[in-house]
Amino acid sequence: MKTSKFKTSAKCGGCVAKIGETLDKFVSRDQWNIDLSTPDRVLTITSELPDGRVIELVKEAGFKAEKI
Repeated sequence: MKTSKFKTSAKCGGCVAKIGETLDKFVSRDQWNIDLSTPDRVLTITSELPDGRVIELVKEAGFKAEKI
């Protein structure tokens, strides 16, 4: 497994929950986290998912994600 970080457009706990609905279908809840206290609202995910797939999943939830 690898750990990747992404800048996201999440702004609040509701945004994190919405992204989580999508991510939780592919990885367990303890494998990802979004830090809303940082300006980039960083999503850290540890999984076998390719980075492009993580970005797609966040977009499916209605948000933007960019690899950092």
